[in-house]
Amino acid sequence: MNIMKGQYGNPSSIHAFGREAKRTVSGARDVVAASLGCNPDELVFTGGGTESDNLAIFGAVAARAEKGKHVITTAIEHHAVLHSCQELERQGYEVTYLPVDESGRIRVEDLREAIRPDTVLITMMYANNEIGTIQPIREVGELARQHDILFHTDAVQALGSQPISCKDLPVDLVSFSAHKINGPQGVGALYVRRGVTLEARSHGGLQERQRRAGTENMAGIVGFAEALKLNSEQGAEHLQHALELRKLLLDQLAVHVGEEHFHVNGHAEHTLPNILNISFPEVSTETMLMNLDMEGIAVASGSACTSGSLEVSHVLKAMNLPKAFLQSAIRFSWGLGNTTQDIITTAEKIGTILERLRNRP
Repeated sequence: MNIMKGQYGNPSSIHAFGREAKRTVSGARDVVAASLGCNPDELVFTGGGTESDNLAIFGAVAARAEKGKHVITTAIEHHAVLHSCQELERQGYEVTYLPVDESGRIRVEDLREAIRPDTVLITMMYANNEIGTIQPIREVGELARQHDILFHTDAVQALGSQPISCKDLPVDLVSFSAHKINGPQGVGALYVRRGVTLEARSHGGLQERQRRAGTENMAGIVGFAEALKLNSEQGAEHLQHALELRKLLLDQLAVHVGEEHFHVNGHAEHTLPNILNISFPEVSTETMLMNLDMEGIAVASGSACTSGSLEVSHVLKAMNLPKAFLQSAIRFSWGLGNTTQDIITTAEKIGTILERLRNRP
């Protein structure tokens, strides 16, 4: 609020107000870089995860156009990546969509077999936003480096719950978004490893080392830095809280619903602590969503970017789950504001809803 009310300068201006604004952005950049384990000049501030993904994908393939026109991704990416890859196909690129197993993980051997001499980019999410499954990012990155292929990972969902240090991972490009760690909406960042050439997608200014033109969102950037700072200070506590809520939800569903009446979709071990995707085969996704909404419980059928549609999730389809699981899946997620009582109440309400629907004439 102090930034929005008290700083009027443009960080690109040379007068005193502009210099003050530039110092503010630079200070925030230092904080974000330290939190993400990279150098300040390796960060490009963006309008969020979607823009970061687009800049990484289109900027990387354009910079490596002379090597080839083949890209590798997975079948369960966020639509910011999938739709970008589909656009590349319209432009004449070939894209390989790696399959996943029933837990939502790729097989590294499948990736190894997909690599070609003309492969210029591998883009793969760190952790899935619908089921929480974490991919073997280190193995993927090491394989990419062996073949001189750029590797981009969408770490939007993983930020805050996974220890991410860009300099310690074999990655070239990493996307982030502030709102996933309780920061402001509409601001994100793209890590671009030193030495990686990235062609800009927007033109008209020299901001962000000529990689993203436009006046910086100063308030958003400062808010992003503050959110990362708080997460660094309280991350262990938040992680433990999330793990406790996850276990509690499963335990309470076993009590109020019965283990035989629900199924967890995703990997049992390689998973985020704050997301659970659960199918209740006795009731459709739409019916459960409506009933929980009437109880004041906000859940989803998939990604927040597509949950306005009740089409079956492309992620669950790619996992080849039984039809009953596909048509009854609910995505639960929780954060700092959620309590154990919230979880207990949710499980109780689900039990009541299922019992009511079973007894419906």
